[in-house]
Amino acid sequence: MSRRKVVNFILCALVVIIALLWCFPIIYMVISSFKPEEQVGIFGFFNFKPTLENYQTVLAPQFFAFLKNSVVVTLLTLVFTLLLAVPASYAIAYRVAPQGLYFWFVSTTFLPAIAVITPVYLIFNNLHLVDTVWGMVILYTGAGVPMMVWLVTNYFREIPFELLEAATVDGATKLQAFFRILLPLVKNGLLSGTLLVLILTWNEFFFAITITYTKSATLPVYMSKYMTQQGFFWGKMCATGTLIVIIPIFLGFFAQKSLVKGLTAGGVKG
Repeated sequence: MSRRKVVNFILCALVVIIALLWCFPIIYMVISSFKPEEQVGIFGFFNFKPTLENYQTVLAPQFFAFLKNSVVVTLLTLVFTLLLAVPASYAIAYRVAPQGLYFWFVSTTFLPAIAVITPVYLIFNNLHLVDTVWGMVILYTGAGVPMMVWLVTNYFREIPFELLEAATVDGATKLQAFFRILLPLVKNGLLSGTLLVLILTWNEFFFAITITYTKSATLPVYMSKYMTQQGFFWGKMCATGTLIVIIPIFLGFFAQKSLVKGLTAGGVKG
């Protein structure tokens, strides 16, 4: 075996090991969800009798109410984020809006959630938005727009302005040029940004547990109900966590090529 093949084999083995280590918490969670409650936390993946008891307990009617809230909040957040972030990215990229606006959007992504939770709660309480779906949508849209602007603006900047001028000369209006020329060219950036906002919204726990109770609480909040004064029901939490991650993993698996292109191509100018 040549030296090059040995090096490639070692590198592939390292990649597999790193991938397994990275995925180990998810694998352990899925396996633990099939363990009896008293055996969760005991190492030994296969020395137990699998049971569906945790899933039978978790999949109560209340679970589907929380699932509905998660789906509604996530879909509405994605719609409003795209409606606000895409025009903002276009305006920033083609200098219609002040360039300082881009840095303002980016800087908000570094703001720790714990620093704003008190004023957010007080404002939402005064506006009667606590424990409402629209309150969650407003909050998550405010978090998703800066991330989307951050990603999509670079894509718009890579499209020559002369392309829009050529479309105008050919008789297209600015609106037609935007939808028929620009959007298809930035579809990878839109897809990667949409997936990241979806994951952020779907998994968010800190704000959800703070400004919701029962009416608009999402699935991460449902999982916390198994953290009680009597103890932590790890098997039930693992089962709930497994059900929660199914949708993001499913979407990420089928969109991984576009996601990788979207996260890499927009950051390099050639």
